[in-house]
Amino acid sequence: MSLPSGTPAVPAVPRVPEAIHRRRWWILAVLMFSLLIVVLDNSILNVAVKTIASPAPTGIGATQSELEWAINSYTLVFAGLLFTAGLLGDRIGRKKVLLAGTLVFGIGSALAAFSTSPGELITWRALMGFGAAFVMPATLAVLMNVFERDEQPKAIGIWAGSVGLGIAIGPITGGLLLEHFWWGSIFLVNVPVVVIALIAMAIIVPDSRDPKPGKVDPPGVALSIVGLVLLVYGIIRGGELADFTDTTVILAIVGGLLVLAGFVWHEKRSSHPAIDITYFRKPAFSAAVAAIALVFFALMGVTFFSAFYLQSVRGYTALESGLLIVPLAAAQMIFAPRARLVVDRFGARAVCTAGMLLVAAGLASFALFDAGTPVWVMCLVFFVQGTGMAHIMPPVTVAVMQALPREKAGSGSAVNNTFRQVGGALGIAVLGSVLSTVYRGDIEGHLGAVPAGVRDVAGESIEATLGVAEKLGPVAGKPLAAAANDAFISAMHVTALGSAAVALIGAVVVGLFLPGRPPAATEAPEEARPPAEQLTR
Repeated sequence: MSLPSGTPAVPAVPRVPEAIHRRRWWILAVLMFSLLIVVLDNSILNVAVKTIASPAPTGIGATQSELEWAINSYTLVFAGLLFTAGLLGDRIGRKKVLLAGTLVFGIGSALAAFSTSPGELITWRALMGFGAAFVMPATLAVLMNVFERDEQPKAIGIWAGSVGLGIAIGPITGGLLLEHFWWGSIFLVNVPVVVIALIAMAIIVPDSRDPKPGKVDPPGVALSIVGLVLLVYGIIRGGELADFTDTTVILAIVGGLLVLAGFVWHEKRSSHPAIDITYFRKPAFSAAVAAIALVFFALMGVTFFSAFYLQSVRGYTALESGLLIVPLAAAQMIFAPRARLVVDRFGARAVCTAGMLLVAAGLASFALFDAGTPVWVMCLVFFVQGTGMAHIMPPVTVAVMQALPREKAGSGSAVNNTFRQVGGALGIAVLGSVLSTVYRGDIEGHLGAVPAGVRDVAGESIEATLGVAEKLGPVAGKPLAAAANDAFISAMHVTALGSAAVALIGAVVVGLFLPGRPPAATEAPEEARPPAEQLTR
């Protein structure tokens, strides 16, 4: 609220102890390193899907649906536990939760590296998701408690830029490892990183918690877990079947939505709610979380199919595919830490709307790609996408985190990341099913020369079709491989336009509901309130 004209501003009282304030940038570096582990793993896996799909000993012969579950088992557990993880961090201490989550993630990584079947890989990926669910919200919650309010936008921008660093390092690291080692090395590489992170966290990161967490809300926690797991499972299952009218899909999604509605009803009536639902009545808060969900819906679907476009259609190696993603990551690293400066000048509404439009333009550009699109064009499109992302994520994250009291930072971070994960899961499932449906429709007319026994399998995905084409030999196989490439590109065009449409919806949402440029008035600083948070070494 603005102070009356002529009223002197209340002196800012530091809420962060001086000893912690002095080492805040070192703490941020450790938090970025912790976040890097989670981002690195997903970006590495994206370039390895083709290798994992190969028969043993190169891979483990995973089908496309098994590959989707290797990705989505992680997402399912991650999204289902994010909210609970944030609440636990607020209650028992964010450093403890961060250390425990990192350790579990490292153990899951080591086990995933030595998986001998797709089923084992899916199981250990779920364990990694369990650990990551406690890492992601804790990093942002700690950040909010070691920086004063005026420095938080800058710190969040740098934090978001570390996501770009992970996107860049992951594919390149994955490509190098796959060229010299077996596929499991992409998971084993996490182990030394986890060890270093644990040591650095123990020494540098302070602990913090909500000093007045109130009573535990077991019904609210249970409802949030069950509702999110059912919803995300239904979304994933629908994508796997390429049919959202299937009874199991409808039951899971409707059941999840009903349970989440029950969660909201319970929270509104509880004397000690897990999260104050009234925050969603603020248009800026709701628009920010919606923008997070929509942008990741659009991007995650494209990320999934771009690996197959680059490697299966274009014939690039995993390393070359990783290098082509560098422009996207570089744009995020360059612009995300500086996004606050643009927001200060033009306001969050204008900046995020422009960012959404850039993302939409980049996604729509995939509709123009073919088997011979020049490399520089692809790099330019990825750079545009990264630039758009860099001007969306920091402002909307700041909007979410600063809308909640500092002592509820874990809950705020969990809300932020839950919408991100649900949006991403929806993107992979919905856009993946669109891709699969269009591909199957286009390739069916070219499977006449394929033996009847393997015809259904051959039409499942481009990798399956190319595998069958290779077995048919050069005479019958070459035309089928060409048809597979054409069918995939056609399906990619349709999916890209769908992704761009979702990004345009996001542009409308942020354009209507995010706040514009703030008036030139003196604001009563948050730091004027008595310190509420407890930070310890």
